Amino acid sequence: MHLFDTHRALLDGALDALTTRGHWTPFPESPSPKVYGETGQADGQAAVSALLGKDYPLQQPGERARAATERSPYSVAVDVRYPDCDVHALVAAAEAAEPAWQALGPQGRTGVLLEALMRIHRRSHEIAHAVMLTTGQGPMMAFQAGGPHAQDRALEAIAYAWKAMADVPAQAIWNKPQGKNPPLVMQKHYEIVGRGVALVIGCATFPTWNTYPGLFAALATGNPVIVKPHPNAVLPAAISVSILRDVLVEQGLDPNTVTLALSPRAEDTQALATHPAVASIDFTGSTQFGQWLIGNARQARVYAEMAGVNTVIIESTDQYGAMLRNIAFTLSLYSGQMCTTTQNILIPRGGIATDEGHKSFEQVGADLAAAVTELASNPRVATSVLGAVGSPDTLARMQQASGKGRLVLASRALPHPEFPTAQIHTPVIVALEQTDGAIYGNECFGPVSYLVATDSGAASLDVARSTLLAHGALTLGVYSTDRGYIDQAIALGRRTRVALSINLTQGVFVNQSAAFSDYHATGGNPAANASYTSLAFVADRFVVVQRREHVAAPAAA
Repeated sequence: MHLFDTHRALLDGALDALTTRGHWTPFPESPSPKVYGETGQADGQAAVSALLGKDYPLQQPGERARAATERSPYSVAVDVRYPDCDVHALVAAAEAAEPAWQALGPQGRTGVLLEALMRIHRRSHEIAHAVMLTTGQGPMMAFQAGGPHAQDRALEAIAYAWKAMADVPAQAIWNKPQGKNPPLVMQKHYEIVGRGVALVIGCATFPTWNTYPGLFAALATGNPVIVKPHPNAVLPAAISVSILRDVLVEQGLDPNTVTLALSPRAEDTQALATHPAVASIDFTGSTQFGQWLIGNARQARVYAEMAGVNTVIIESTDQYGAMLRNIAFTLSLYSGQMCTTTQNILIPRGGIATDEGHKSFEQVGADLAAAVTELASNPRVATSVLGAVGSPDTLARMQQASGKGRLVLASRALPHPEFPTAQIHTPVIVALEQTDGAIYGNECFGPVSYLVATDSGAASLDVARSTLLAHGALTLGVYSTDRGYIDQAIALGRRTRVALSINLTQGVFVNQSAAFSDYHATGGNPAANASYTSLAFVADRFVVVQRREHVAAPAAA
């Protein structure tokens, strides 16, 4: 239990944070040289550069060829060649590794994972640069979300797994009195056993933040894991898997407890997902494939985060300028390519009361457009906040959305000072009517937002309710100076099972989620059937297998 003892203070800190739900992190989010070393950033970038255009140093069973699938939104030639392995060989290797990983027990597994997590943390700059190049995130976001914030979520999953497993005693004496007869005495043993091979399917936009919770929850509870990254964002997952495999080898364990499945072919992913040995699947991505998994991978427990229609309701405000700046940053951050970014902004057609006087629907739209434009006025700041648009499909959606209503803010292409051919675009804002539900009632992923003119503040609540019940969401926001109206919004969040943010005007944004405090998704609406991170996210990943035998009753005195 050496590694468990080494990292016990870290685990205890996480367990305490889960109870208090206040601000806590052992992983500083600032990339300061004082924290990560004077040469940390340069060393991390150099480590990634040394991998570009080469075979990635990973040896796994069933390798058939090497394949390079990544296309950088910054137009950097990544061209890293990863092992393309037979999926059945990966499953067989995972099954072979499972007994030793199981035998290690909860303490042993937790210690190994905490050690691996600390090594991942020490390579935060390297992973961040890999995240930036493959996803298009800006450098600061890539560091924070791809590094420390993702590590927070990993630690959160480990801590919850430990909490769930610690409730199960290893053994017990069962002594049942029998009146005048000798008591029935049994020795009972309880063993935590993983359900089987776990498959973690990553996404193109957040290859660590959305991958680590399922990866570490599954491993902690005794399951070998196959990580299937998105073809456009393999490198951050590959580095993470390699670190885990290194620690496993050092501990005398089978490195195939964790493997990487490049699987550039859709049929390979489907074969993995429906393999009889795969007992759990973590997925982040489209509703279409998420529902396919739920419908076809019947042998597995599926933890899916899919598309939703995130909404903000503006009824009134006493901080008009701060509200606009907050929403503008929300819409611009990573070009709206976050599962939590607001799409629909519901505003009464007759306008709103503000600290700057009454504002018409049209004026709110113009002022919001001006706030977004001001944010983008400094190219260096704008490119850092916006990042790059990750997919040609997203650009196409932006163009299509621009013609679906009254164009309030047209997207502009911006130059990037370091990557001249990168796809940098400001957000699109389109005004719609309440009757245009066929447009705003579906997710339009990317930097596209709809300003919806509703009949009234009460109608805004009704529109949000119907949209959220039908399609789900990860975030809901409300701006109002009327406490009664806010109470109605709280009831709406409860009814639709969506997390609510109220009157955000400072340095917290509706699309941000803090580990150890915020539950990411509720698992209670169509956008996601699980939450990062709760006991429910980990507790069903293992079973308790018991054995019992008679023990002779103690002799009479």
